[in-house]
Amino acid sequence: MLDHYFKQLNFDLKKQGMATPQLIVDEAALKQNIQHVQIRLAHAKHLRARLVVKSLASLDLLKLLSEQINTQRFMVFHLPHIVSILENFAVADILLGKPMPAQAVRHFFDQHVEWPNAKIQWLIDSKQRLQQYLEIAQLYSLCLDVNIEIDVGLHRGGVQSTQQLTEILKLIQQYPQYLKLSGLMGYDAHVTKIPAIIKKPELAYQESQHVYAVYKKLIQEQFNSLWSEQLCFNGGGSPTFSFHTDNSVCNDLSFGSMLLKPSDFDSDFLKALQPALWIAAPVLKVLPFTQLPSMSLLDKLPHKHKALFIYGGYWLADYVYPNQARIHALYGRSTNQELVNVPKDCDIQVDDFIFLRPKQSEAILPQFSTLIRYKQNTFEAWDTFRE
Repeated sequence: MLDHYFKQLNFDLKKQGMATPQLIVDEAALKQNIQHVQIRLAHAKHLRARLVVKSLASLDLLKLLSEQINTQRFMVFHLPHIVSILENFAVADILLGKPMPAQAVRHFFDQHVEWPNAKIQWLIDSKQRLQQYLEIAQLYSLCLDVNIEIDVGLHRGGVQSTQQLTEILKLIQQYPQYLKLSGLMGYDAHVTKIPAIIKKPELAYQESQHVYAVYKKLIQEQFNSLWSEQLCFNGGGSPTFSFHTDNSVCNDLSFGSMLLKPSDFDSDFLKALQPALWIAAPVLKVLPFTQLPSMSLLDKLPHKHKALFIYGGYWLADYVYPNQARIHALYGRSTNQELVNVPKDCDIQVDDFIFLRPKQSEAILPQFSTLIRYKQNTFEAWDTFRE
């Protein structure tokens, strides 16, 4: 199946006259993944979808997904992306995915006074950062929506005790003119990453949800003036999407990478999704075997592999076609002309394409100026966020 797919893709790329490395999103696979998400979200009606911009960093792709999944909620990790989202989505609700340095937030308001009423939930992870944000709010006469990062088991920072959360909530309560609680954010990627021999994913998820529930309850019972049914209780991430759509204390679910399914997201919990992202790199040279510098004696030995030199290389990606394509253990990597070994009987020529599957979408997308949508043997170029 894949053999036929890549042969056809190679043919279509050459027919189109493409001769440089391309980042390709497959329309059919993407459509399947969207349909899976639609079904799962219909099952979990209390969950609101939030698209992770860094993992889907193309405006055309985000517009397509926003329409298909019916959401204008976004999680943003890079300040320049905020403006792109606000300029292109009329009712955008932005949740920062990591705490921004106070100086970066100050710079944002210096440069973008035209967005005083934009729905932006600024993520804070400590009382100290909240105090910095309070000073910014006072300086610009703003009331900032603040979302509190809680540690639900990943141990990457954020609130780690009810005492810490209480101190933060008291400060918010003290300055209602400048600070407004918008919710909590608990990222639980560890759930599927911990080896099952140490802790089963189901148990790790239950524990993370218990921690989340404790913090929610504290707000409702001890800070009722801050409580609202509209608070954003964000959780998830692609690795735990299926857990949340089965049962979740959250009402806001972030995901992104799984829609393209790079190989880092191959797991039993996402097996219904299809890989939809590929790198295509032209072959520049085909040699009968690999010749290692200063090791000409090896040239006389029998060789089982041809040596290809490709346009580009050293991406965070795995070679997937031709079959058994691989880098050479001794020759070394190259971002310019990477050497790739293929079986000696492999029928591949100069100007053919070799294909790779990215390990992460967020690492690969910014390396290409365009994302090429591949649909029914045709191509459409979508700009990516490169900043």
